[in-house]
Amino acid sequence: MYVWSKRIVISLLAAFFILYALFLAQGLTAATSNLKIHTVFMITLNYVGLLIWLFVWMIDQARVRGKNVWWWLTPFLFVPLPTLMLFVLYLQRKLKA
Repeated sequence: MYVWSKRIVISLLAAFFILYALFLAQGLTAATSNLKIHTVFMITLNYVGLLIWLFVWMIDQARVRGKNVWWWLTPFLFVPLPTLMLFVLYLQRKLKA
C-alpha cells in the first residue's frame, strides 16, 4: 500500500502494545467483577485500530485513483461501515469519456 510507511506502522503497533500491556496489568490485579470493563476496553481498542486501518486504506485507494478522501472523514467517524460501502461504490463508478 502506498500510504503505509514504516513510521506509521511502528507507531500504531507501539501504541497498541502499550495499551494492551496496560490492559493486562490492570486485569491481573482486578477482581472478576471488572471483567466486563476490561472486555469493553479491549473491544474498543481493536475497533479503533480497525477504523484507523480502514481509513488509511481509503486514503490509499483514493490516492491511487486520484480522488479526494478527506470529505469522507466526517461520515466515516459516525457510520464507518455504510460510509466504507458508499466510498467503494464511488470509486467503482464508471467515468464519463
